[in-house]
Amino acid sequence: MSRSTAHHSDRHGTPRTRRTPDPPETARAPAPPEAHQGPDRPGTPDGHQGTDRPCTPDEGQGTDRPGASRGEDARTAVTVFVALGANLLIALAKAVGGVFSGSPALLSEAAHSVADSLNEVFLLASLKRSKRAPDDQHPFGYGKERYFWSLLAAVGIFVMGGCFSFFQGAEALSSGSSEDHSGYLVGLAVLGVALLAEGSSLVRALVQVRGHARDAGHGMVAELRAGDDPTLRTVLAEDSTACLGVVFALLGMWLHMVTGEVAYEATASFLIGALLVYVAYRLAKESRGRLIGEAIDPAQRRELRRFLEAQPEIDTVTSLLTMRLGNDSTLVAARVDLAPGHDSEEVEEVLVRVKTAMAEIWPYADQIFLDVTEASARDRARARADRQALDERVAAVEQEDRGT
Repeated sequence: MSRSTAHHSDRHGTPRTRRTPDPPETARAPAPPEAHQGPDRPGTPDGHQGTDRPCTPDEGQGTDRPGASRGEDARTAVTVFVALGANLLIALAKAVGGVFSGSPALLSEAAHSVADSLNEVFLLASLKRSKRAPDDQHPFGYGKERYFWSLLAAVGIFVMGGCFSFFQGAEALSSGSSEDHSGYLVGLAVLGVALLAEGSSLVRALVQVRGHARDAGHGMVAELRAGDDPTLRTVLAEDSTACLGVVFALLGMWLHMVTGEVAYEATASFLIGALLVYVAYRLAKESRGRLIGEAIDPAQRRELRRFLEAQPEIDTVTSLLTMRLGNDSTLVAARVDLAPGHDSEEVEEVLVRVKTAMAEIWPYADQIFLDVTEASARDRARARADRQALDERVAAVEQEDRGT
């Protein structure tokens, strides 16, 4: 792969390259400086930074590399603050308007905004806590804090937003209606202002996503599907559902005023609740996968495998395992069978050189482990099957992206 590939990296540490690597250019990376030569023994996995201490900023854990930009986190924090400020003001206005008018749909929207406000606090906490340095108890860092707090945000959307909206809809159907049209006019005005505020926050999030998509060289839809920052994805999901929820509430209140039938407004509350439950499910599912331990994108795995297979000293890559440790941190572990004719000192030099080259090309791969093993005929057959399955998976993803 040419060095230019590294510049197409995603802001969160997972580059989405648009072409396959060019092995000859990186097949012979320069020998690493002394600061990067951690202990490495044949047959024993060892990271390119050594395992007796956490990586220092200049060794791959810092924020000056493409996958760990402080500027990107700052922009995400601004997006979250904008959403938080809008939701706090809107929640107060909706609550006052809902009490004044007695509108169940407006009260459901007030609960929605309160849930969103609490979730934004969770997300701000995740931005700070996920950047803590590794320690003895967490040698791979705290990158997964973002996934944990995003999971809490999903639970908050489900409980405080979805369940309360269903309750409001059921209560409206059971109690009937005694609407005050003057109160409803106030409620409609509040919802109109809320739609403008939520829309402004949504535009801010979409602008940031569009910038990410432009940097990665693909469209908005592909970026929304492939984006790895749970904080930004959560804000975008909240703002989108907030705008749609306001539209439901506006329609429900207006039809209630025109027809005098409370069923329209109760239906709006049920729709808002169903929308929030669905969004909470999707966010929780994504966070669950990352917390359990999820591999990086198939195209990136294929690039890593092809790079290793292109090294003249490596005969077979028997297995390649990857796992996201955070937005800008990834673990890469590979079992390789070296070509015959290398003594122990040469093997050590090969492993250090290969890992150093990998760290330069893919800065997000800050935890690299290579295990030298002797591949059997079964291992080689399994490696060929894995390579074919990976190629098919990448082709399917690319076809899906072209279709969108």
